[in-house]
Amino acid sequence: MSTDEQARLMRANQANWDARTPVHLASRFYGLAQDLDPERWFAPFEWADLGDLTGRDLLHLQCHLGTETVAFARRGARAVGLDFSAASVEAARAIAGKAGAEVTYVEANVYDAVSALGPARFDVVYTGKGALCYLPDLPRWAGVVAELLRPGGLLYIVEFHPLLNSLGPKPAPGEGPELLLLRHDYLGGGGPVHRDATHTYTDGPAVEGATDSYEWMHGIGEVVTALTDAGLTVRQLRESDELPWQRWPHMVRTDSGWWRLPEPRIPLLYGLLATH
Repeated sequence: MSTDEQARLMRANQANWDARTPVHLASRFYGLAQDLDPERWFAPFEWADLGDLTGRDLLHLQCHLGTETVAFARRGARAVGLDFSAASVEAARAIAGKAGAEVTYVEANVYDAVSALGPARFDVVYTGKGALCYLPDLPRWAGVVAELLRPGGLLYIVEFHPLLNSLGPKPAPGEGPELLLLRHDYLGGGGPVHRDATHTYTDGPAVEGATDSYEWMHGIGEVVTALTDAGLTVRQLRESDELPWQRWPHMVRTDSGWWRLPEPRIPLLYGLLATH
């Protein structure tokens, strides 16, 4: 796929996320009508892996509403959030202001992050939980990350496991629990998956306007190879069987407050730590 075609599909995604933003702001899923509780989106292992953030320059790529970015600021980081959706960035600034959090938000495509951020470089770059699937070119993305990190800086990805993204429910509900089957590619390289959906992963009203979006599958091997080719060193890879929300009705709540599938246990989330 040409760079021009990739750019066209990403513009469609940008319009889609602009249209999603008011739905997400009104949703119970994000719960912004109550006191902001951004910590609920983090697994305990994330804070252990990230370590003390006090005084560290942290960049959150593809931050959407910036709820996690607020959590970083509350833990002492000099936090910057970047997203290509103007509506999301506007909402994120309002959410951080209401929360009394000092966060800088920048509107830019992730591939343009270096020019958008100027000379700024970071101790930590964080991304994930539904971000990488909207990027058509991982080697290009990894090069951007490498350029944004200071020497010795840390990249931390906490992303939905490609096995999770490969699962889909059996079409006929039948009796008993809904069956999950391998219905989608695990590995990348198959081109974009086109979706035309009036509802997103949250509750709330239908999306108005731009409903088309495009996603790309990326296996863990593709992610690791892109990072190492860009000069980063992978230090740790975790796999977790829990998600921060109940994606399917038969998932069960755990002691952590997150959700897992009944046995057999399979990875639903992964955390990858790499250094520059």
